Amino acid sequence: METVIDASNCILGRLASNVSKELIKGKAVSIINAEKAVISGNPKYAEKILRENVKRGDPYHGPFYPREPDQIIKRVVRGMLPKNTKGRNALKKLKVYISIPESLKDKKAVRIGSAENRLECKYTEIGKLSGKLGAKVRW
Repeated sequence: METVIDASNCILGRLASNVSKELIKGKAVSIINAEKAVISGNPKYAEKILRENVKRGDPYHGPFYPREPDQIIKRVVRGMLPKNTKGRNALKKLKVYISIPESLKDKKAVRIGSAENRLECKYTEIGKLSGKLGAKVRW
């Protein structure tokens, strides 16, 4: 049974920690609306940090940091999984989508209450950050 999670207006770190716990339990998880997840903090600083990560390393040998919102979320979840065979198998059960694909339109999406955005400080959406980083806008 696959769990569908709606990432719109959810804080990225809290969303990723909840998803990684579900993946470790052995459940398959699909995340929709990846471009609407938020990162807390000053948007200019978040863009600076992500831009430094994307430009870091060698273009042929890495490390490789994604620019697209769905790949950013997948990388964050990957960082919260164990670095062994169990973690690799868990990551294979994760699917992240920009907007809602046709195959998941009829399924009910779950909202994670602990990851909801109740911030009073500055924040920005991953879709906006990705556009500034040079991602090909597909959403």
